[in-house]
Amino acid sequence: MRLLKRSFIIQCLCVAPFFGGYAQSSTHTLYNISTFASLSTDRQTPFWMTSNRQGIVPLKANNGYMQAQVYHYQPLGGKFGLRAGIDMVAVTPRDKNILIQQLFMEIAYDWLHLSIGSRGSGDADYGTDRYNTSLLDASLSSGDMALSSNARPIPEINLYTPDFINVPWTNAWLQVKGNFAAGRSFDTDCLESFIRKKQHYVQNVLWHHKSLYLRMKEMQGDFPFSMTVGLRHVAQWGGVSTNPVAGTQPHSLKDFLRVMIGKSGGDDASLSDQINVLGNHYGTYDFQLGYELPNASLYAYYQHFFDDASGMEFYNALDGLMGIRLDLHNGDKRRWLDKILVERLNTLNQSGPFHFISFDHDKYPGYGGGGDNYYNNGEYVTGASYFNRSTGSPLLLSPEYNTAGRLGFRHNRVTAWHLGAEGYFADNFSYRLLCSKMESFGTSYEPVLKKMRALSAATTVTCHCRNAWSFSVTIAADRGDLSGNRAGIGFSVTKKGKLR
Repeated sequence: MRLLKRSFIIQCLCVAPFFGGYAQSSTHTLYNISTFASLSTDRQTPFWMTSNRQGIVPLKANNGYMQAQVYHYQPLGGKFGLRAGIDMVAVTPRDKNILIQQLFMEIAYDWLHLSIGSRGSGDADYGTDRYNTSLLDASLSSGDMALSSNARPIPEINLYTPDFINVPWTNAWLQVKGNFAAGRSFDTDCLESFIRKKQHYVQNVLWHHKSLYLRMKEMQGDFPFSMTVGLRHVAQWGGVSTNPVAGTQPHSLKDFLRVMIGKSGGDDASLSDQINVLGNHYGTYDFQLGYELPNASLYAYYQHFFDDASGMEFYNALDGLMGIRLDLHNGDKRRWLDKILVERLNTLNQSGPFHFISFDHDKYPGYGGGGDNYYNNGEYVTGASYFNRSTGSPLLLSPEYNTAGRLGFRHNRVTAWHLGAEGYFADNFSYRLLCSKMESFGTSYEPVLKKMRALSAATTVTCHCRNAWSFSVTIAADRGDLSGNRAGIGFSVTKKGKLR
């Protein structure tokens, strides 16, 4: 993965010298208390009632939870600040009914933040005071392909910039944003309760992800066009295999350096990791064009997904997520349409159906390295998942949907259209609409005999009352042989505020 090595070096050189400003606020403590309950006509909860909800809403039907979040910020003098949060959830039905969803502490110095612990990202409705490494709209998008809000947050150490900051000597025309994180999975009990027959997998998986975004934008607002390009890299490594032959996977500091730059494993790694790279690697190239006016903004974006070197070199064609988003804004005025987006997801190519690296290129012209098998890996059979939920796009159905307690992703060759919209139809009543049409061909290694289809939709109506109370009703339904046929309704009550 020479491209991965080069990209890591470029990220280090680019991020290190930057400086800028990040506004600090006074001491405050925020809280968020919410309850949720849902009913379904089937054994499972409708797709858009569970997906992109930080892994809280169970897939099993007729569920509910109570959630309490507290976030505190404390200035430490100068440009330093301390931030901390705790998020407890009581949920049923679940393998464990009490969850510590978030528990983190963060030190901030101006624009640079260091967070330690489990911290959510993505969905704006999930809580407050979070970071987000994606360019996509968290509340309306079908889901980021690298790191979405679909699964529970992974405990990690994360060094990041929460906002874009100006690059020196560019007259405020170039901005940068990035992160560097390392974490670990704690989902062994969940996986053991899911598996119905003996399957070997790696427990206590270690994670690493980093990102770098560059944005060209005139910050005075005189020039309406902007362009953003980014690179993100996610890796799974380390851990202990339940197969005694494989045993403990390489996890030294030297191995971490190998993972960071996409280098093959040493003598103690598996044969596959010695031939390829140590661990399971994937990521995205992100591109976005923006046209921003005082009352409206239009964005066109593309996430190119890669699973190995062939994808990094675009041998998997245009596999990824394309979208167009329109944001309408007019101060605090509430209108019937605030945002609308349309997305197209395609993961059919995967650099061809066969994976072959070593062959006679003179006798057989062509590029080897196909059969990418997105989100799956031979060593890390749980794939890009945490607590059995996809950490990427939920449209590649999570392992939790598998029958017979099988691990891994069984539907990763998919096409999908997705529509999202939100706005206000009255002063205190807002709505959000999500609708996706999906088609699956299985995987390259286990194709389905007949194309499978699904249509999933959900509408949420929220009443915003005085004193930061809100009441929501969600109606959702699924149709098709991929998702099953079901309908459901959910109710939630939320109270937000500031503690003295």
